[in-house]
Amino acid sequence: MAAPAADPRPVEDYLVALALAGTWPVYFLGGLYVLGPVLGVLLTAIVLVRKYVRTPTTPRPAPPPVPIGVWFWIAGMGLMQIALLGGHWSYELSAGQTVKSTIGWAKGWALFAMFILAGACLDIRFETVIRATGLTALISLLLTPVLYLAPMAGLPEVLFVSPLKAIGGPGPEFFAVQLYSMDPADGLPRWRYFTPWSPAAALIGNLYLILAIEDRRVVWRIIGIVSAIAIIVLSKSRLGLVTAVLVWPSAFGISQLRRSILWLAAAVPVFFAGLFSPVLLAQLGAAYDGFRGMRANSTRVREALGRIAIDRWWHEAPVWGHGVVERGPHYVEYMPIGSHHTWFGLLFVKGIVGVAALAIPLLWSLLEFALLSLSSRMGRAALAITILLVLFTVGENLEILTYLFWPGLVIMGIAMREAAERRSSIIAAARAS
Repeated sequence: MAAPAADPRPVEDYLVALALAGTWPVYFLGGLYVLGPVLGVLLTAIVLVRKYVRTPTTPRPAPPPVPIGVWFWIAGMGLMQIALLGGHWSYELSAGQTVKSTIGWAKGWALFAMFILAGACLDIRFETVIRATGLTALISLLLTPVLYLAPMAGLPEVLFVSPLKAIGGPGPEFFAVQLYSMDPADGLPRWRYFTPWSPAAALIGNLYLILAIEDRRVVWRIIGIVSAIAIIVLSKSRLGLVTAVLVWPSAFGISQLRRSILWLAAAVPVFFAGLFSPVLLAQLGAAYDGFRGMRANSTRVREALGRIAIDRWWHEAPVWGHGVVERGPHYVEYMPIGSHHTWFGLLFVKGIVGVAALAIPLLWSLLEFALLSLSSRMGRAALAITILLVLFTVGENLEILTYLFWPGLVIMGIAMREAAERRSSIIAAARAS
């Protein structure tokens, strides 16, 4: 009689793989905005049940202690809700508005803590996330010719909006199945893939690029990289193009800082960079001006929204913020104040308290993953993901895209668990000696 498997694959690993592999099928049903929060709550429930509901016959051991990095995110995202309540109290908003905003917090900022906690305390494998995203990348690559030719063939931008929009959400675009969108600035198409707008596609494309580079399977690595680059390029996002060039090389460079050859190799270019710094600075200034001019109207609106957000935050609600999003004036095309920028949005809605609630966990994660990357592939991937998040805070409101970016948060949690285990080993070895 064959012996049973000693360690069957855990249910959480299957759930993550199934959710990622089902990205496109669920998108065609208009259900991605629902899938993310449901998965986050389910994984968190598994953590709590395994930790606190145990019997002598419970098949799996209790989850490991929550790492300190995860506690930073739990505390930070909890502080987000406190800031929200403070803003609502300051402006005497109705109970209905408070409930609505709390639901928004639960589907946005709270998911940061939930997915990071799940990655740290559940048996979710790094390779599972990489392989499942690789499958989604393959499907995206196969669909790219269809999406690219859709506007030329005269197909509609939006095929349909899912009835799931009845559950509520930021807007119909989160439940729409769309082939492309037309850029009002130049009248040319941009592609969103399975995201609500093109810059969001660039964010996900960059996440998939990081994971593809870390894939040990050569064929799948090539597929993932080509697919990710296609998504980033067709999104026509300026920030997406910049991050594609900067993020992984930055994380890789930091991960190699322990190697003396790197410092020797950097000496020559640093010397010449200092020698020709005036020319280089002039070239960088010209490149920046050209970058801003690529989408001048978009740049104007974003900068105006930022100025309005800062001015009103400073003069009206510096501590707790205004509690809710407000529409901007005609000058900014009625865009919500603080939109297109995480920090400006936090200042306006949640004040300096909200900014601190995100800045402190991000800073801790950058430092922890930078140290871990010196000796760990997992740390390098988590560092790249965190750098990506930091860069996109200046171009997107991150909380509204958590339902798409959650695989990166899971990996950050896995890396925090590895970092905690290494710290425990070092402490144990020090005590033993």
